[in-house]
Amino acid sequence: MTSAGHLLNEDRPEFDRLLDEALRTAHERPELSTLGERLNAEQLRTMALNATVLLTTAASAEYDHYVKVRGDLREAAAAAASAASSSTDPAGDVLDDGSGTGAGLSAVVAVLAPVLALTAMVIFLLVGYALKLVDPEPAFAETILTTGWLFGALTVAALLFAVVALLVTAVRNRATEVAADVAEAVPDEVQRAREAWRHALLERGIMPFLRDALADPTAGHGYPVPRTPGAGRIPDLGYTRPDFTSPGPPSQGPRPGYSSPDFTSPDFGGPERDPG
Repeated sequence: MTSAGHLLNEDRPEFDRLLDEALRTAHERPELSTLGERLNAEQLRTMALNATVLLTTAASAEYDHYVKVRGDLREAAAAAASAASSSTDPAGDVLDDGSGTGAGLSAVVAVLAPVLALTAMVIFLLVGYALKLVDPEPAFAETILTTGWLFGALTVAALLFAVVALLVTAVRNRATEVAADVAEAVPDEVQRAREAWRHALLERGIMPFLRDALADPTAGHGYPVPRTPGAGRIPDLGYTRPDFTSPGPPSQGPRPGYSSPDFTSPDFGGPERDPG
């Protein structure tokens, strides 16, 4: 379960898409006909995103049900996948002995055998035909040519083996993909829960919010949020404009709290006068 009004990260894009759809089709709703007079679509979108918790709270019951149904489906799918992975594949027993070396060896042989056979064929044929040009012709030249053609036949056989192996692998993968597609099909219960949440979010959360925002007379042009806090469903961002006042005349304020210093001349006389 999720806390009231808080969406999971995977569902936030769905909220954004639903909000954009509501703003895009606002001209089809009479209650949103004043869109663009005081607030435009982008300003309304910013206000709605700032009030996401407020909007999603209106459909919290449907959202909790949707999350629960979806979670149960995922748990069931995970359990089925775990059971399938623990089962033994009869074909896998032949190719894999548990260490993974059987399938790896077959792949290496399927790739290297045609290459090695083709290389040997080319070498033996080149050497055999080169020896036939020598006069007198060596006795083993024909043997080398025969060996080269044997490697040619081996190359063809290796290529056929590789093609068959690829076809078998493709058939197995196709069967696995079909099973995965069937397992990933969304059940009707999850689809119904999702549509119920979307409808509740649109009709009880997004649309009333947009309607109240457009009907609020304090939402003046150029302000993404109303300047009067707490107006209906409109969120309060927690700040107001500073209250500036002009300074009053000098007579209204207190006088400075200081005075000029009191200087006096030093008390002294000439050298013939005793200061004591």
